[in-house]
Order: sequence, then C-alpha cells, then structure tokens
Amino acid sequence: MRKLSYAVPVAALLALTTALTTGAAPAPARVSTAFTLPGAKVYPEGIAADARTGTVYVGSYADGTVYRARPGARSAEVFLPSGTDGRHTANGLHVDARGRLWVTDSTAGVAVYDPATGTRLAHFEVDPAIPHFVNDLTITPDGTAYLTDSVRAVIYRVTPAQLRAGSGTLTAAYDLSGQVTPPPPGKFTLNGITSDAAGRYLLAVDMTAGELHRVDLATGALSRVTLTGGDLKAADGLDLSPGGTLRVAHNVSNTLTRWQLTPDGTRARLLHTLTDPSLQIPTTLTHTPTRTLVVRSQFDKGGPMTPSTGTPTTFTIAAVRGL
Repeated sequence: MRKLSYAVPVAALLALTTALTTGAAPAPARVSTAFTLPGAKVYPEGIAADARTGTVYVGSYADGTVYRARPGARSAEVFLPSGTDGRHTANGLHVDARGRLWVTDSTAGVAVYDPATGTRLAHFEVDPAIPHFVNDLTITPDGTAYLTDSVRAVIYRVTPAQLRAGSGTLTAAYDLSGQVTPPPPGKFTLNGITSDAAGRYLLAVDMTAGELHRVDLATGALSRVTLTGGDLKAADGLDLSPGGTLRVAHNVSNTLTRWQLTPDGTRARLLHTLTDPSLQIPTTLTHTPTRTLVVRSQFDKGGPMTPSTGTPTTFTIAAVRGL
C-alpha cells in the first residue's frame, strides 16, 4: 500500500493550526459519534450520502472495503468486501443522482456500483505505466464525473456516454500541473474536488500549498480562488452546498472550516473554524440538512501516515453540528 505524505513537524503543525484559526472566532466543539465501523484496521478515508434514502457509504483506505450505514443505524455493515473487483483502496466516494455509488481506487481508477445489489456497473482505469494517485471525485448535474490525481495534478473526466459504455481509460481533461505551486518531493498537490449546483465550475484543493483552484467548465479556463481570512493547507475533503457554503476537512490539524464563496466561485472568505482532537485526522466530510458527517481516519495510529505510531481505537464517523 502506498503511504501518504501527510506528516509534518510538531512546530509546523502548531503554526498551521494558528494560521487556520486566524480571523475566525473560536467556537465550542460540537462533535459526537454518528456510527461505528466494524474492523480493527479500517482507516477510512471517503464518505458519501445518498440524499434520496439517507444511506451513508464509507470507504477503507487500508483494504478497499466499502461500508454502508442505513438511516438511524449506530453501526455500519460491510457493503462491498475487501478485494471486490480487485479493489485495493477506497478513497473518494460519491452517490450520483440515480443513486449509483462511485468508488475511487487510488492505485487504479474508479468503479460504479448498483446500490441494491453491489454489482459493478462500470469501471475506468488509468494507464498503469503512468505514475498516478486517483484521489477524490465530484459529479456535475449533467452526470459527468471529475476526479483528481494527487501525483500528476490533473483532473480526469468520465462522461455519461462513457458510463453507458461501461469501461474505458481515464484520461486527463484538465492539466493543472503548470498552475499549482511546485510541491516538495513526495508531497501531494490536488486532493478534494467539488462542483457548484449549476455545473458551472469545479473547485480542487492543493493540500500542500493551501490553495484552491477553479476550473470553468464552459471555457476550460483555470484560475486560483482568492482566499480571505485563512488558507487551505492540509485540506483534504471538500463539500460545497447550494448558496456557496464550502466546508473543508483539514487532516493533520484536526480542523474543519467553513467558507463563503462569491456567486461566481472566484473568491472565498473564511467564516468559521473548528479544531478538535476528537476529529482524529479528518479526511473528508459530507453535509446533510441536519449535520455534517466527518471521517475520523486515525491515519496516525498505525495507519498510512508517515510517521505513524500508536494503536487505533474503534473507527467511527463523527457528527458535527453548527459547522
């Protein structure tokens, strides 16, 4: 399993936490547990909620298991066992408008599943000869999926026509390698990705530089979003709600932030910061009408973080209110 370059020195982590909280009033932690995940070494990373049914899916970075939590359940169940269809990891997850579950495998690409039967409906893979780390994905209203590559700094695309065909090769639709700040050796660039409700643009975060990149889907133009009040260092998962509210999980600092975007998505202002050790290295989040569900990865407890020490406790998904 490929290890993630998430480690930072303690002094740098303290500086990062200070920078993230600058300009945002301290808020009391409102963090509880939504449900647990079975297994001793789950190390979850991705999450997706089906807005139609309330079902929540969580993916394991450690072995590719996908878990399912039905509404009201206090514990998730295994939906797709480890190794299903040769899947090694389960990074980004997304449920599309028809309820189909998309699951990325950083080592290969993305697969699409029937939520009723678990049958794989389609799969798309990167050329194995090309260095890659397929990370997160978003789906626009027209049914097109966009996926980040954290090593190549590109965004892949899967169109509805390709989905109907059932399989294919992931090819880059947008190349941001010339726009992102060059990272130190071994560090990631693009990570989380989201899109606006109208399907006008994509937002992809550079977790190392702390920058947010915008892709205009009508013109293909690439730009950086102007951030006011903070930055997006260590930012992992993104969630953009209608009205321009952007919620972000910052992994190594155990921080969640909320930003307000301008209507055109070119500027973002930090509104709220919540830092709490009980978030246990949050890798991503999904916002529902009543709460924000956050993945507690525990990557630093014997998991894929470098360095990694300690023993994980029970793996859980956090419920955060007021973010």
